[in-house]
Amino acid sequence: MVDLLVLGGLGVDVRVRVPALPLPAADSHTVEPIALRVGNTGAGVTMASRALGLRVRVVDTLGVDPAGDLVRAALARAGVPAALAEDRGGTRRSVNLVDSGGQRTSLYDPRPWRGSPPFSPTEMAELVRGARHVHLSIMDWLVPLLPTVRAALPAGVALSTDLHDWNGENPYHRPFAEVADLVLVSGVRLAERAASLAGTLAPRTVVVTRGADGAELYPGDGTQVPVPPVAPPGPVIDSNGAGDAFAAGLIAGRLRGQPLAEAARYAARVAAAACTHDGMEYPPGLLPTA
Repeated sequence: MVDLLVLGGLGVDVRVRVPALPLPAADSHTVEPIALRVGNTGAGVTMASRALGLRVRVVDTLGVDPAGDLVRAALARAGVPAALAEDRGGTRRSVNLVDSGGQRTSLYDPRPWRGSPPFSPTEMAELVRGARHVHLSIMDWLVPLLPTVRAALPAGVALSTDLHDWNGENPYHRPFAEVADLVLVSGVRLAERAASLAGTLAPRTVVVTRGADGAELYPGDGTQVPVPPVAPPGPVIDSNGAGDAFAAGLIAGRLRGQPLAEAARYAARVAAAACTHDGMEYPPGLLPTA
């Protein structure tokens, strides 16, 4: 039994520090040493949750390539067991441009999955039945398995997903939203339409994250609960992964019995703390429970 099963979202991040965002027009820029590390959304939730003390397992595809080896090594260092299938298209990767204030722009290469799902319904159901919480990354290989994941959930086990910068209209995200109990989504594209979107997803709980401006909770009963922003406990080094750390904090809080609003406030503290670290290999005890 694990506390958290993370489905999908492993990859590598190529971190490039730039003088400003958007990047000034020029043929070239001299930058600090370019860093390659474990990244992407599933890795962010996995590594932050592990740092918070949860027992985590991750399930995904990786290429048999240097990028995949880097991810495997990072999971091993964190003590995270993984069920991994070979992706002949290679390991997903992102190029993250990070400015001096820690803000970033991400260029994502998803390496689309080809063919049948890499895990059978029987294998997936067995993995799901061994978890206290299941979190979905919006991977293409997962789409045919979503009914299996939902049906295999034991009583009392919640299913969450992060739709990132969904605009509320792209049909790709809708199956993930509709199968989940807890939906996280960035407010960047939604702007003032967040409440309307949350209404269409009721009775699911929707969390709209707004970076340094905090977040909003929509518990599915027509109400809205603000989540105040939290100042980072130190200098901001890299905001990449902050949203994933928020998801990890929210899941950890709920698994430890915190009410939704309290868990969301804790998640905001976790996200703020994550911004003070360079990369997603967070130290144990990223943020205490209390």
